[in-house]
Amino acid sequence: MTLVKPSYSQRCLNSQIAAFFDVDNTLLPGEASEVRFFRWLWQRGVVGWPEIRSSAAWLMRHMPALSLHPLREHKMYLAGKPAQVIEPLGEEFCREQLCPCVSAAAMRKIDDHRQAGHAIILLTGSLDFLIDPIAGALEVDRYFAGTLEQINGVYTGHLIAPLPYGAGKRQLIEQMAEELTLDLAACYAYGDSPGDLEVLHRVGKPTVVNPIRGMSRIARQRGWPIVKWK
Repeated sequence: MTLVKPSYSQRCLNSQIAAFFDVDNTLLPGEASEVRFFRWLWQRGVVGWPEIRSSAAWLMRHMPALSLHPLREHKMYLAGKPAQVIEPLGEEFCREQLCPCVSAAAMRKIDDHRQAGHAIILLTGSLDFLIDPIAGALEVDRYFAGTLEQINGVYTGHLIAPLPYGAGKRQLIEQMAEELTLDLAACYAYGDSPGDLEVLHRVGKPTVVNPIRGMSRIARQRGWPIVKWK
């Protein structure tokens, strides 16, 4: 049995200041990347009603009332599928459908941080093989994304902890701060939803981007800047 560990780019970081960027609805305005990917797989016949039924059955057994978190930690529509089939499809999808949709305003902000000598780090609960081409195209210093567990090259449908969402994002940046001597009080963070609150609270310079799910109200209460990236 083999388990694949979480992966991220390994550029050497020399700055004590980092800019942390969420991806879905932040760098990529609008619909979540994984929703788009599922639709793309459906149109190609890679997933269909059997995956829908198995996912629904699993969720009925495991999802707590009023919580969507199991949907973030488990990707049962990919359970049983070989990584060597899905990952090339993910890269093709990303290059065709996601890379062209990265916000121009976001790219300008990334360039501003790069010119200032800041480390550029992506933090997203989206799947790593969907994010890797974006991270490469943007030449970010590191990225953390959801990594699917594999057994003998086949996805189990479960993600390896920590998931870069909510408290998982805070855990990752705190680990980085300790390992790389980042000054979190001088760091920046950009996010759109309550899943980014832990990071926005933890850095000294938070910004709410394309706010959803009550984030406009939260940002106003805390005096955080709000921007729209399209």
